[in-house]
Amino acid sequence: MKIAVLSGKGGTGKTFVSVNLAVTAKKATYIDCDVEEPNGRLFFKPQNIKTEEVDTLLPAVIAEKCIGCRKCVDACRFNALSFIKNKPHVFPEVCHSCGACALVCPSGAIVEIKRPIGVVESGVYEQVQVITGVLNVGEASGVPVIRSALETKTDEENITVIDCPPGSACTVMESVQSADFCILVVEATAFGFHNFKMVYELVSLLEKPCGVVINKADQAYAKLESFCQEKNISVLCRIPYREKLAQIGAKAGIACQEDEETKEQFSLLLKTIKQEVGK
Repeated sequence: MKIAVLSGKGGTGKTFVSVNLAVTAKKATYIDCDVEEPNGRLFFKPQNIKTEEVDTLLPAVIAEKCIGCRKCVDACRFNALSFIKNKPHVFPEVCHSCGACALVCPSGAIVEIKRPIGVVESGVYEQVQVITGVLNVGEASGVPVIRSALETKTDEENITVIDCPPGSACTVMESVQSADFCILVVEATAFGFHNFKMVYELVSLLEKPCGVVINKADQAYAKLESFCQEKNISVLCRIPYREKLAQIGAKAGIACQEDEETKEQFSLLLKTIKQEVGK
């Protein structure tokens, strides 16, 4: 079973939920797809780390073979090529590595070269396999790194918890494609509710079953509660805003191992998700 954990904005507690859910499952795989800010590893502190480089293919022009036909420029739907001073120039930050330019070039003047954009780290914490995608600073898209992280070989018997990037962009879509169930983590505030609706729209378009975890739930937010009732979205649990949880998080501890109430709450959450997926 693959469980994707999403949030409409950063700081809602998405990684908190992901890490504690993976530890509660015991035999699990945790995949951090928040490749721009992967911080699940700060809590797991995985051992026996192996690192694999992630590359994309970038077109390079062989000047002496170029006949100036502009076919490569016309074929690029992402405008990653421009014709300047009678030869094509490549803009790496826009290129999607689709290979169209090399395919249409009649003179073989375009070749594709590897360009490193990040790494995927694999390690272990107790019975949890920890996979972390890390995007190089300055890169425009984390999709190739996310794809590589999700393709890492895992134990198929494990419950897989996918810690998605915040928001509802292409990186999030890539992260949830293979998920059997989505947890939407939301704060009970106007801002949190606004961003939550965008993420809910995304998982609805992808036809993914989902439920809500309300974090920092000191008090109910009526509009959020009404929306969940109207859309028939299950509220899986409400996590209170407690000083003890803040203290555990501040020292990079795992709450379900240090707090009995949190342990019981995540055990019930995992059981509820299994029931939801089994429907």
